Amino acid sequence: MPESVDGHLMTTDRAVGLTRAGGGPQRATLLELFLDLVFVAALALTSRSLAQRLDPAGVFQTVVLLMAIWWVWSVTALTTDLYHPQRPPIFAMTLWVMLGTILMAGTLPDAFSDRALAFAGAYVAIHLGRGVFLVAALHGRMARLHASRFIFWFVLSAAPWLAGGLVAGPARGVLWSAALAVDYGSAWLRYPTPGLGKVPASQYRVAADHLAERYQQFFTLALGDLILVTTLTYADHDMTAGRTGALLVAFAATVLLWQIYVHRAGSLLQATIESARDPGGFVRSAPYTHLVMVAGVVAASAGFEIAIAHPAEPTTPWLAGVMLGGPALFLVGRARFEYEVFSRVSASRLVALLVLAVAAPLLRHTPALLAGLTATLVLAGVAVADGIRARGGMPEQPAPSM
Repeated sequence: MPESVDGHLMTTDRAVGLTRAGGGPQRATLLELFLDLVFVAALALTSRSLAQRLDPAGVFQTVVLLMAIWWVWSVTALTTDLYHPQRPPIFAMTLWVMLGTILMAGTLPDAFSDRALAFAGAYVAIHLGRGVFLVAALHGRMARLHASRFIFWFVLSAAPWLAGGLVAGPARGVLWSAALAVDYGSAWLRYPTPGLGKVPASQYRVAADHLAERYQQFFTLALGDLILVTTLTYADHDMTAGRTGALLVAFAATVLLWQIYVHRAGSLLQATIESARDPGGFVRSAPYTHLVMVAGVVAASAGFEIAIAHPAEPTTPWLAGVMLGGPALFLVGRARFEYEVFSRVSASRLVALLVLAVAAPLLRHTPALLAGLTATLVLAGVAVADGIRARGGMPEQPAPSM
């Protein structure tokens, strides 16, 4: 449908009070923060499942599950950015997502075994239900077209999701990977739908302050997972000097991950969305960038859980992979994030990635605590470099639109 018609329908939606107005600050609501609580459990169960099965199959399954969890949150965050979550239809939709996410989280430990169909069914129900709520609430208006595109693509991905829940073995992973490719790919292409076309670029002119705050909140939530998992692991074992040392190292890593994220680019996310030449492109890329950073935190959480439980245990290649690869993944996502904001990447991120890559094979058979300490020291080096650069230059601004 032509963008001019969509724009007229957007005006109608705004008149009935469902669509967010363009001007004025838009803050996250208490309902949205309430929704985020569900994802604390989901992330914690994901990282703990990885720690309990640190092998190629376990890593693959963790990636699939994390991508599914992230997509539920990401699409919901964009929806509540476009529409007022306080309004009854959007409120009901958010509660529906919460219920579905609780069911997903409850099945996570057995999502690739006995509870596969329950996990897939909850995921499909969340996305299709979200679209149905919007179509029912905004019938005949712009959002109905937008939600109809969602429904079309989530119906397509529902087939491999549900089929994967019914089969066993490697076929499940193949089908679920294909379903995720449909979900993520259709969003990147702006949901091109027969008879409706793509989502108009104008509809991605979101409330920048709200969406920036939501991403910052979710990343902080991921760090909360690291704190939760490491604290519970410490509480579940006898107190020893090695375990206490590992807990302190994990806490230091958590603080450093937060500091590196918020430095410059994190604090300027809102301004970047507002000033970008193509806000829609940035809004569409932000979920992927943050997914990589969140995946890094989940991997680090699994590594520190093992280090706290068994600080003297020899570092296996897979343990080194999550212990050092987690911070490396975070830095890769953070470097991409920095490039989106400033159109350049700090050399400290690249040096840190090189150091982590070199250190990984050297730390084989050393105590797990040493691997965690190495990763934390590398993060500390990045944070120190950021601080030196901040004191030595003028405050940076997002790259100008061309």
